[in-house]
Amino acid sequence: MAEDKKEKWVTYLSFTTVIIAVCATLSTFKGGGYSTKSLLNQSLASDQWNLYEAKSIKSYIYEMQKDNLELQLSNASLTANKDTLQKHMDYYTGKIKKYAADKDEIKKKAEGLEATRDECKSHSERFGLAVIFLQISILLSSISALTKKKMLWMFSMAIGVVGIVYFINGFLVFF
Repeated sequence: MAEDKKEKWVTYLSFTTVIIAVCATLSTFKGGGYSTKSLLNQSLASDQWNLYEAKSIKSYIYEMQKDNLELQLSNASLTANKDTLQKHMDYYTGKIKKYAADKDEIKKKAEGLEATRDECKSHSERFGLAVIFLQISILLSSISALTKKKMLWMFSMAIGVVGIVYFINGFLVFF
């Protein structure tokens, strides 16, 4: 029984399928990592915005206390403790300024986390697209190996190239 002579393109098919499979595996790994970072940064940004809201509420309470003291101070003829009221007003003014500064810092941090989240999401989406194209390429390569159709392998390589471009784009985000 004579063995069928193995066509050279089938060897290339095997090598290219392995390369595409490795890229698909790495795309899945990197995409998952970026997706996890995106979710983590979203959670951290939400925590910062909650802290921002808490500081806003506390600042509002101090503003109301200060407004109340200003009202009492405007009725100076009725109030004997002007100095005490002024001390409390100064204290509340200081707290209001502190909370405003805290809120600015918290806002910057939350916006930074959101920017990181968006960047990670962008990388993850590109790796996800790479996985889709690379898996289709692997599927078509397998079918071409079974059916011995060289044109189908060529088509699978074209799709694989698109997948590899998205894979590289997952790192660089050039489009």
